[in-house]
Amino acid sequence: MNRALSQKFRFFTFISICLLSYVHGYNLKETYLAPYSTVEESLSSTSFFEYLFANGILRFRIPILFIISGYLFALYDTRPYVESIKKRFNTLMIPYLLWSAIALLFTYSLQQFKGSAAIVAQSGIDQMGDNRPYSEIGWNGIFFRWFFTPIAFQLWFIMALFVYNLIYPFIRWILNRIPILWLGLTFLIWFFPFQIFIFDGQGLFFFSIGVLAQKKGIFLEKRPKWLSTGIFFILFVGLSVIKTFMAFELEPNVASTHLTLTILHRIAILCGMTAIWYGIDPVIKYTINQKWFHQISNYSFFIFALHVPMLPYLMTYALNITSNFWLNRITCYLLVPLIVILICIAVGSFIKKSLPKTYSILTGGRGY
Repeated sequence: MNRALSQKFRFFTFISICLLSYVHGYNLKETYLAPYSTVEESLSSTSFFEYLFANGILRFRIPILFIISGYLFALYDTRPYVESIKKRFNTLMIPYLLWSAIALLFTYSLQQFKGSAAIVAQSGIDQMGDNRPYSEIGWNGIFFRWFFTPIAFQLWFIMALFVYNLIYPFIRWILNRIPILWLGLTFLIWFFPFQIFIFDGQGLFFFSIGVLAQKKGIFLEKRPKWLSTGIFFILFVGLSVIKTFMAFELEPNVASTHLTLTILHRIAILCGMTAIWYGIDPVIKYTINQKWFHQISNYSFFIFALHVPMLPYLMTYALNITSNFWLNRITCYLLVPLIVILICIAVGSFIKKSLPKTYSILTGGRGY
């Protein structure tokens, strides 16, 4: 991998993780946004803007992260399988378990005080839909949340990535023999979301694309001459806007609505990935050479792991104390995720300087 592609990977990893805060930082009444989600509140500039970005424009990030992950794992697949999985367990699953525990302890500590407990309950981010205090849930419920359904729900990405690493020999084998069939199958698994227990199919297609790109030498650094990023960008924004309007107008909880919104969502993501990956090279070239970018991009993983559940709790608190202010929702949406990102960088910097070994364990050795 040449230096230019390495820099591109670094840029998109950091930017994608920072934008994750704005995907998770919306304050619509709908607390969980799926590709097919409708909005059961009146259309306003604020609700339109938040849905457009949180469930449209910014959704290109996770597929790009899976492509990068697949490419990098394939790049170093000459190591023995057992050794490779042991390494990935240390760099993925140990941080997964630690950050899941930290999120549980943080939430539990907030539940011990009346004011903060109310914020936790109001945020309603428990993946199992049970937002009772942990003291009422019991140890079985705590264990299940620690390992399978973290309150830090962004950690699903790490679990999915580890599962893909486990089955990597099969992925590589099948890509060598029937790549078109495999990519077609995994594309359908992504297009129509599929999950069985800890196996999440959302990233398998893109992880496979990354593996194939590394093995076949597919050129990811520069835009192919035949590809027009302008057309893809227009489609990306246009489809996202159309889908957003439809999310407010179509009848909710109807199969045709779910199918229509899902199709628009998936096509928009593919267009957005293509347009942004190949269309902002001048921005990447400028940013990657800035000293400040190298300093803060070291904390990408810390931002990823720490921002939830802090973000929804802080967002709920901010909305409560600004409820009488004009445009408080859009202001909170723009500012609170940024504040959380800065807090994550500050905490990461402090731990890295004062407790370097702890920092290394928490990040799986990243950020040095």
